[in-house]
Amino acid sequence: MRILQVSAELFPLLKTGGLADIAGALPLALLAEGQDARVLLPGFPAIVAGVRDLAPVAAFDAPWGEGFGLRLGHIDIDGTPGIPAYVIDAPALYGRPGNPYEDISRQPYGDNHRRFALLGWAAAQLAQGLDPQWQPEVVHAHDWHAALAPAYLHFARQAGGPRVGSVFTVHNLAYQGIFAPWHFAELGLPGPAFQMNGLEYHGQISFMKGGLYFADRLTTVSPTYALEIQTPEQGCGLDGLLRQRSAVLSGILNAVDDKVWNPATDTALIQGYHTPEGRHMAGKARCKSVLQHQLGLAERPDAPLFIVVSRLTEQKGLHLVLGGLDALLAQGGQLALLGSGEAWLEEAFRQRAAAAPQSVAVTIGYNETLAHQLFGAGDVTLVPSLFEPCGLTQMYGLKYGALPLVRRVGGLADTVVDSSLEDLASGEATGFVFDRFEVADYERAVRRAFALHERAPDWRRVRGNAMRRPADWATAAAQYIDVYRQAIQQ
Repeated sequence: MRILQVSAELFPLLKTGGLADIAGALPLALLAEGQDARVLLPGFPAIVAGVRDLAPVAAFDAPWGEGFGLRLGHIDIDGTPGIPAYVIDAPALYGRPGNPYEDISRQPYGDNHRRFALLGWAAAQLAQGLDPQWQPEVVHAHDWHAALAPAYLHFARQAGGPRVGSVFTVHNLAYQGIFAPWHFAELGLPGPAFQMNGLEYHGQISFMKGGLYFADRLTTVSPTYALEIQTPEQGCGLDGLLRQRSAVLSGILNAVDDKVWNPATDTALIQGYHTPEGRHMAGKARCKSVLQHQLGLAERPDAPLFIVVSRLTEQKGLHLVLGGLDALLAQGGQLALLGSGEAWLEEAFRQRAAAAPQSVAVTIGYNETLAHQLFGAGDVTLVPSLFEPCGLTQMYGLKYGALPLVRRVGGLADTVVDSSLEDLASGEATGFVFDRFEVADYERAVRRAFALHERAPDWRRVRGNAMRRPADWATAAAQYIDVYRQAIQQ
């Protein structure tokens, strides 16, 4: 199958969150399964710099009349033959400081409707033959940035264009790409697209809704989240539409790229480790000792090291971590945090680190190497989210033997098994799970982590269970291939 993946970011070229990890790993998994997969990306400076041998393919006009170019090259990842990558050549739209979505003052760019409509438009042009050498059979659009691709394909098909299947994946329903209605005229869609059965959302334009309504098949990033987004509590105002389209909605659990996240081969770690039946873990103790020294923490091998690698938002439950920090430290634990986000959370964690520098280390920002080192050194990975479509952090924690402590929601519920007596006995326990989004419930889970840590043989068994949990991309790719076939046949 000829498959076009459409995304705003892709690891290792450009990453602001888990979307980039998926966008980088899935094409490789599809290529490994013998599929003809390519990616389409906006021409952000980091992407242009990372795609080799870029050559012009075609010129095309945006719906608002501006002319742009499309180039084709390859992305080399870890010695692979490379992912064929189309890049939209539009420096006026993409060649800016700040992150892909916001300026240096962290304000959304005023023309984001154009910047990301162009991504979907270019995908639809490729589906209609823009590259005479290659035409996709199915277009897979990721999150709101690419969500207009299925809408453009739908109306092109109505106008007699080629029959190309479309798949739209929701990575996080809370971010929807909402724009003022007067921008609709610039999008190049016919009038009927702006109605309740289309992009119209409470009088505004919702890119996300366009993808959800017009795509042939819908997926999201875990089975539990696929159910949750059909409820008023987590449907973000779109639960009715999602229930209406439930017959074409699938939850496919994200996986972990073993070439990037593997404690046995990870070059970011001072010493690798692996766990055939619980042995060969000396490297993890070494990683912990080195990281404690590096961060200025007390070098205590017996102190459970809790780690946070996260955006600092209330959605991620970081106020629970703050609320439970005194109890964690009183029990002899340490906290090492890496992340950035809401200013009040950044400042609150900074203050806690300043007050107890040998027990709390806080790094504001993002550092890929340090993230790997935290998982390598950590004993417990904290992910107490209010909602979590899938979550990769807990999967990295599992793989690196930093047992996840999570709330039973979304992909967290699908990937972590609580260390209850029955699951300890059956060998299924892989971490710590709590239910209510409250400090008291979170603190009880923390106490369970301390209790298990004091029982070294049980701790080693659970850690071994966690590290052996399968999270391979071959399984996920096979599920996506099945969805692509359904989209083509629909």
